Amino acid sequence: MTSSTGVYLRPKTLDEALTALATTPLTVLAGGTDFYAARSGQIITEALLDITAIASLRTLVDEGLHWRIGATVTWSQVVRAKLPAQFRGLQSAARDIGGMQVQNSGTVAGNICNASPAADGVPALMALDAQIEISSLAGTRSVPLTGFVLGPRKTALLPGELVTGILVPKRGAARSSFIKLGHRRYLVISIAMVSAVIEVDAAGVITYAGIAVGSCSAVAQRLRTLEHRLIGRQAWPGLSGLVEASDLASLTPIDDVRGSGVYRRDAALTLVKRAIEEALHE
Repeated sequence: MTSSTGVYLRPKTLDEALTALATTPLTVLAGGTDFYAARSGQIITEALLDITAIASLRTLVDEGLHWRIGATVTWSQVVRAKLPAQFRGLQSAARDIGGMQVQNSGTVAGNICNASPAADGVPALMALDAQIEISSLAGTRSVPLTGFVLGPRKTALLPGELVTGILVPKRGAARSSFIKLGHRRYLVISIAMVSAVIEVDAAGVITYAGIAVGSCSAVAQRLRTLEHRLIGRQAWPGLSGLVEASDLASLTPIDDVRGSGVYRRDAALTLVKRAIEEALHE
């Protein structure tokens, strides 16, 4: 592939990247697994900003109150990292994304910025209550993931802004799960997927619940009504019996080649129940 624009920038510092974004309309390139796949056999016309040489964006670190996933952290890094149980769902999602080559190149932030309704990483990060760190020459701001992805291929990024990291609040007693339904085990776009994060105190009482469903609406959604009903309950086996069909009322699954809307809604209800049980007994 060649670029008809002749513009390909690969800065080594964040300041250089932000300066370039402030002066020129650029398409940001991280792992490139979505970008190149969408342009197979075509001449690339976009002016590109490749951020993979910026060392500060490649780290996954404990920053005290939260974990920080840099913008070019790959899915393989997430899988290999020694992370607490609250990340088991995200690590499971990471293993389900494409093949090994995609996991080695594709980035967590890129998966979010691509803003696909079927992005595997979004429900797992939503359930973790993740915040998106956005930087520009004007400074840095954080946006909840639930307010960052606005629709298919649409995010809250403004001109001149760059996602520099994902911030995940630390929940030391939390456990998590991720379940994806597809027509086969690997290399498949999901029919429905669910991630659950449950935190329990020393008395066995649920203090935090994050339940998110993907591939069943234009944007992955948290089931807030269900989450609120779970908080304060004892974390006994069979707790998923509290889940009701009405908890998924906000979902708007569509009919497509992978499944009907009715099937998706029914499948999501089952997956939510399973995800809660798996998170409780992870």
